[in-house]
Amino acid sequence: MSDTAPELRYKRVLLKLSGEALAGDRGFGIDPSVVDQLTDEIQSIVEMGVTLGVVIGGGNIVRGAMASKEGMDRVQADYMGMLSTIINALAVQDLLEHKGVETRVMTAIRMEEIAEPYIRRRALRHMEKERVVLFAGGTGNPYFSTDTAAVLRAIEMGSDVVIKATKVQGVYTADPVKNPDAEFIPNITFQEIVSRELAVMDAAAVSLCKENGLPIIVLNLENRGAVADAIRGEHVGTLVS
Repeated sequence: MSDTAPELRYKRVLLKLSGEALAGDRGFGIDPSVVDQLTDEIQSIVEMGVTLGVVIGGGNIVRGAMASKEGMDRVQADYMGMLSTIINALAVQDLLEHKGVETRVMTAIRMEEIAEPYIRRRALRHMEKERVVLFAGGTGNPYFSTDTAAVLRAIEMGSDVVIKATKVQGVYTADPVKNPDAEFIPNITFQEIVSRELAVMDAAAVSLCKENGLPIIVLNLENRGAVADAIRGEHVGTLVS
């Protein structure tokens, strides 16, 4: 562990990444240059002495909810989305291990040939050994988003915070991409997120955070060092508590 660990505001962190982030400007698939930058960020966080879990979405390959709207069976579409998160986790694992970061991919859907099945005690043991645990396969159940999976794993691992890394600076009064007049919100409560129907995380994820007193930080992944700054306690992005 790094000697700087006692200075960290959050020592055990669950990092939630969107699958779209891995696609970069391509909009689909995996952009190796983006994954390279992302894994640099993860490596720097680990070197700070942070115990880290990661959940990655699968929207760069398949978005289950969207596929179901286009006529596909929702359960089938959601399982396809879960498999997409496993592909993403394997891509990130490969580059992390090339950089000397020890990792484990654990899946909610069993596929022992390529990853370990998710077992809570085993995951905790990996974290004790300072391995980055990539939680893939969502919750293993249809109708639950990877946001909910991230919060669930964070609670199970005893994480101090969920950091949701996105393509915008944090939470806004509206979608800043579609509405240039949207106002940035630096601090907000769980109740306000729900009552104002702000698209931070789905309602199930926010409710879980509220019930368990687990704060969420929403920030821009494209700002290098933003995640590390937030972990140190600097006010980056939006704090939901």
